[in-house]
Amino acid sequence: MKGFLRAALAVALGGAASVTAQAGTVIYCGQLVQVEPLKMLERQTIRLSGNRISAVEEGYQSPALEDEVIDLKSATCMPGLMDMHVHLAHEFSAHAYMEDFTLNAVDYGIRAAVNAEKTLMAGFTQVRELADKSFGSSIAVRNAIDKGLVVGPRVIASGQSIATTGGHADLTNGRQRQLMFDVGPTGGVIDGPIEARKAVRQRYKNGADMIKITATGGVLSPAKSGQNPQFMADELAAIVATAHDYGMPVAAHAHGTEGMYRAVEAGVDSVEHGTYMDEKTMKLMKKQGTWMVPTLMAGKWVQDKAETDGFFPEMVRSKAAVIGPLMMDTFTRAYEFGVPIAYGTDTGVSAHGDNGEEFALMVAGGMKPLEAIRSATLNGALLTRTDSELGKLDSGYLADIVAVQDDPRDDITTMERVAFVMKDGVVYKDVVRRD
Repeated sequence: MKGFLRAALAVALGGAASVTAQAGTVIYCGQLVQVEPLKMLERQTIRLSGNRISAVEEGYQSPALEDEVIDLKSATCMPGLMDMHVHLAHEFSAHAYMEDFTLNAVDYGIRAAVNAEKTLMAGFTQVRELADKSFGSSIAVRNAIDKGLVVGPRVIASGQSIATTGGHADLTNGRQRQLMFDVGPTGGVIDGPIEARKAVRQRYKNGADMIKITATGGVLSPAKSGQNPQFMADELAAIVATAHDYGMPVAAHAHGTEGMYRAVEAGVDSVEHGTYMDEKTMKLMKKQGTWMVPTLMAGKWVQDKAETDGFFPEMVRSKAAVIGPLMMDTFTRAYEFGVPIAYGTDTGVSAHGDNGEEFALMVAGGMKPLEAIRSATLNGALLTRTDSELGKLDSGYLADIVAVQDDPRDDITTMERVAFVMKDGVVYKDVVRRD
């Protein structure tokens, strides 16, 4: 069939080549994950008109004479996946701390472009790029993808994080004194509500889509505490109010309880990690509709690396050994409590392209497989305010469609081996087994 042959050619050419769905494209799905209401459908036909879904029909409906046909009868189809926490320009390693002194912004931009393609080939058609420390690489790669210069997912970019002096995202932490300068609000370090407003407005000026703050200490920064609160209430209020005035959501990195609660109380849109989340915070998040992005992969990764002598500086290793193992338990409690959860991995800590490994961890933490898929589709669209066009397979929605070879209800690890990727009506990957 013409559609399949074109898709096969795209894969043969190395993945960056693509196939544009023609007006009148028909996709046959052996199974289809319907995310609202949540259930698995059998034997479905998806009709496309250009880059949008025109209909989803029960059974394998006959194509018109001129229709392109894509046969996914042996596969399980679902909406394009979304990762709410990635760092495209970075990938942690034992020498990562030296890269601040050896790499330039251009180097980070090239890395971001390479990793964007890996992310799309893993089935993730939209991501939130939550903080680059390379002065705009995330914004540059977003623009290049939008213009068709680079292959990758839709990128919702925050630019550099906002921190306080000595906070988790203060990039001068751990340096010798003459390099431990005050970078100020433009560089993402603020003290007081006036500087907080300036930092938000600077990111708006830079072209960011959203704001990322480090509400508490973190694991991988060379600073003593991994959980202390790092903003005062007036600073958080200034950030959130200013960001929301500009239509920019706010994501809050947070491990410790007090700083997390302050951020939720101030009105942030999501909490990233949430390691020491207590019931008081869960109640407030549930009441306000604040999303949790659990990043279980990052917790497991830092826990594993903390056992390798010399991989982390001792200050980092001690934090990783404590915080990493707690994240799964917090996820389970938050899920059972009913906190809204959106899929996110913190990829860039772990390797790019492995984003799908979070699914198995979420299921191990008690979430049902289809609920985990919904967290990476509809929930991601709701969090990013793109749910009018993305997050489900329905008439009028953009044609972001992925497929796996097996039934994720039986083997959730099939989500680590996405076999078919279409973004915006364009086929980028098709390695589905066909008889």
